Amino acid sequence: MTHNHSNSSNKIGWAFLLNFSFTIIEFIGGWLTNSTAIMADAVHDLGDSVSIGSAWCLNKLGEREADENFTYGYKRLSLLGAFINGAVLILGSIWVLSEAIPRVLDPVVPNTEGMILLAILGVAVNGFAVYKLQGGNTLNERVLNWHLLEDVLGWVAVLIIAIVMQFVDWPILDPLLSIGFTLFILFNVIRNLLATLKLFLQGVPEKNLYKQVLDELRSVDRVEYIHDLKIWSLDGEHNVITIRVGSALKTVEEYKLLKLDIYDSLAMFEFSYSTVEIEFIDGHSTINEKVT
Repeated sequence: MTHNHSNSSNKIGWAFLLNFSFTIIEFIGGWLTNSTAIMADAVHDLGDSVSIGSAWCLNKLGEREADENFTYGYKRLSLLGAFINGAVLILGSIWVLSEAIPRVLDPVVPNTEGMILLAILGVAVNGFAVYKLQGGNTLNERVLNWHLLEDVLGWVAVLIIAIVMQFVDWPILDPLLSIGFTLFILFNVIRNLLATLKLFLQGVPEKNLYKQVLDELRSVDRVEYIHDLKIWSLDGEHNVITIRVGSALKTVEEYKLLKLDIYDSLAMFEFSYSTVEIEFIDGHSTINEKVT
């Protein structure tokens, strides 16, 4: 297990170094070629670099054991990384739009030869990063692989546009492509930020999860009532539930059987932490149990 975790960190580390190094080249190349499309992709890659860098750190920190300061562990750090990434992308996208929109009205001819060279390099670098992450088993690796595949497709689009402008005098294609890139980035960033904000506010992580859990628990024999059902998520992957269940229990044996039945009903949801409080109907006593 330690070997796999180390191998995952090494793969993500390689992807980060490749992506961040090329992002610097992109900003310089975008400035030299006078291409807002390349600048837009540079902003996209900067966001990916922040994501990969965060994932790299969190891949190491996220597995730390819970302690007296963070009793649920350190998995929630990934939400902070998501907010930082979103803020970087939004600020960068606003800057790209401020550069690209005026060029739609007054197009500027970019250096198409330089764009073609950068696009070929972009496809090669991002393609190699995808190769380095190929076959990864962790969620971080799979998500980052999709990010990098998007980058490859983005550079293919830049390459096509640059080749077209090499033969046809359509400089407006460059700002139009950059605006298209940027709006796509903003759409995904805002969607992800809203999902992250919901997790920060301890909302139920998945649609209909609350109802599904409630229906499942109601089907358990000897469960008379359910209240104070609370479901939230540490990081979007590791979910937590607390619940109070009432039952007309008479013996310790009945209590044990009910506890096992509740455990079995919650198992399908794969909660990382499940705390169940069982109350006797007569109200004379309660029994608290933590199911993990």
